[in-house]
Amino acid sequence: MMTDPYDISAPVIYDLVLRSRRTVLPDGTRPAAVAIAGERIAVIGDYDEPVPAHRTEDLHDLALLPGLVDTHVHVNEPGRTEWEGFATATRAAAAGGVTTIVDMPLNSLPPTVDTAALAAKRAAAEGRTWVDTGFWGGAIPGNDADLKGLHDSGVFGFKCFTAPSGVDEFPPLDAAGLHRACATVAALDSLLIVHAEDPAHLHETDTAADFATFLGTRPAEAETSAIREVIAAAKATGARVHILHLAAAEALAEIYDAWLDGVKITVETCPHYLTLAAERIADGATAFKCCPPIRGEANREALWAGLIDGQIDIVVSDHSPSPPSMKTGDFATAWGGIASIQLGLPVMWTEARRRGWALSDIVRWMCAGPADLVGLHRKGRITAGADADLVVFDPEREWTVRAEDLLHRHPVTPYDGQALTGQVVSTWLRGKRIDTEAAPRGRQLRRSPR
Repeated sequence: MMTDPYDISAPVIYDLVLRSRRTVLPDGTRPAAVAIAGERIAVIGDYDEPVPAHRTEDLHDLALLPGLVDTHVHVNEPGRTEWEGFATATRAAAAGGVTTIVDMPLNSLPPTVDTAALAAKRAAAEGRTWVDTGFWGGAIPGNDADLKGLHDSGVFGFKCFTAPSGVDEFPPLDAAGLHRACATVAALDSLLIVHAEDPAHLHETDTAADFATFLGTRPAEAETSAIREVIAAAKATGARVHILHLAAAEALAEIYDAWLDGVKITVETCPHYLTLAAERIADGATAFKCCPPIRGEANREALWAGLIDGQIDIVVSDHSPSPPSMKTGDFATAWGGIASIQLGLPVMWTEARRRGWALSDIVRWMCAGPADLVGLHRKGRITAGADADLVVFDPEREWTVRAEDLLHRHPVTPYDGQALTGQVVSTWLRGKRIDTEAAPRGRQLRRSPR
């Protein structure tokens, strides 16, 4: 029987009860009734259990999932709001079942590399987010002294590049700079997240009309070489490090060996690396360009193997949109970024379902795992005491992506025209259904001590 977790002697009337025969809980998927009091999940009972509530919704066979947590989102505001912005990015996130994002320190102007820039970022986001939003800081040459201020101001960690980022105001760290950043992060008990490509293995080209030419300019060895340097720096300093958007599956063995050796290392990949393949990208299809690049089908299968056996920790979007004019031309000159925040859940579910995996696996990879990475332990799970961030999802619904229907700022995505299975029906943030036509209710999040 359901009881009030605060005062079991008093009669309880919950604000809302959501019932679903397919509720994805930490211990598995089963019929359940989720009772919400205020902004939190109060208790979880049996599907048929009578529960006093001001409002009850029976979802029947629709699935009830925790809200997705996407820790890799480029919002680009302030400064490059014409690329994206808090209003458009978070509306798209909500439509895709994402209830929490953590915003990258670039490509905004100024980049989030000191407390003044973080204040500008927070001011730009205030009152404009439909989902809860946190922020990464940036580690660039010369800002070591700024990291503690950013940490004390609540960023969830620090991003760096080992190769040029694509924007001049966010330069990469060399090997010495990477070691210094790791030492600072270790002293702060924070987290360094790394775009790991070794510039010594990157090749310039003036033109690349076909994807194979572009792929040749950023070989797998660029990732594996940089990851070795990250591992060495983490091992020497004791820093926690996280490898961003892994595309090269051959690096997994070294990451796993480092973890076995006691290095505090985690790794993510993205839906586009798990569902797309270089062999199927047409000439001139620059919506598919990202860095590191989408690799071949054999590599994709190896990434899936790493995800299934736990060598890959999480799956996040790396949503990095730009104006359509920047995605034209050829693969050498087009902006390298995939716009996909609204589509991650159905894209991943379509592929995972085909391979025989379950919604509980999606929740582990895209909800609980990313929440745990940044210490948001009230996010990403349906359990008593957690924020009532929920997604009603139709796992059988078949539909086709139309880029012009998506809510991020520009109608460009490599998934345009793709047939998918599974569609978000509604998204709930802290106990209330998100209405993107109403005023936004998203909050700004700050890191809590571990």
